[in-house]
Amino acid sequence: MKDREFLEKIKSGQMSIEDGLTYLKDFNFKDIDIAKLDFQRKNRRGFPETIFCQGKEDFALLEIFKAFDYRKQSVLGTRASIEQYELIKTHLPQAKYDKTARIISLKYEDISKIGNIAICTGGTADLFVAEEAALTAEFFGARVTRFYDVGVSGLHRLLSKIDQIKKANVIIAIAGMEGALATVIAGLIDKPIIAVPTSIGYGASFKGISALLTMLSTCAEGISVVNIDNGYGAAYAACQINKLIEEK
Repeated sequence: MKDREFLEKIKSGQMSIEDGLTYLKDFNFKDIDIAKLDFQRKNRRGFPETIFCQGKEDFALLEIFKAFDYRKQSVLGTRASIEQYELIKTHLPQAKYDKTARIISLKYEDISKIGNIAICTGGTADLFVAEEAALTAEFFGARVTRFYDVGVSGLHRLLSKIDQIKKANVIIAIAGMEGALATVIAGLIDKPIIAVPTSIGYGASFKGISALLTMLSTCAEGISVVNIDNGYGAAYAACQINKLIEEK
């Protein structure tokens, strides 16, 4: 919960002094042995905490989500399986899941959407990365516009949307295969671009290495590159840029 909400609950008697002291004890972070939960991430960084779910034991993941639920703090879980979601939902029925993005979300506050982040993909096979980026950006309070399947193999598809893409504060360009989409967009638009190589492609794409190297080697200016399939990382950086532009 927000600091003001906490103080109002103490003032109104909705929360006892003893419960308030327990809350303050874990004000910065909570040590639950298996994890150190950062409850001040949003105050410090501007966006709520995120939990990387892949590889976590069921009991650990459940304890983490329950701790954030207890404090009524919004939290995002990335790379989550449907089985992990079913586990969380059994104990926290308000949890939401998107199977394409593989994201679990617990949300306790409505965040007004600001600005505009355009998310562009080379093909439909990049959808799982694109939706991870889109849902992360929306969770963090950005307005998102999707432009899917506008790859360079049919350049007219991209050009038909270019005027709309130009309206965004920042663009996330997601592509596998040879990964040329970010370079083409950067040559047409005067906005910051975050390029995401994906692991989509035939054998010579080396599970995204080819697209990664293309994006890193681009001759177009203004492109930043995240690692392979990292829709979340691209969205976080895009949200920071978008937020700064809107605040200014």
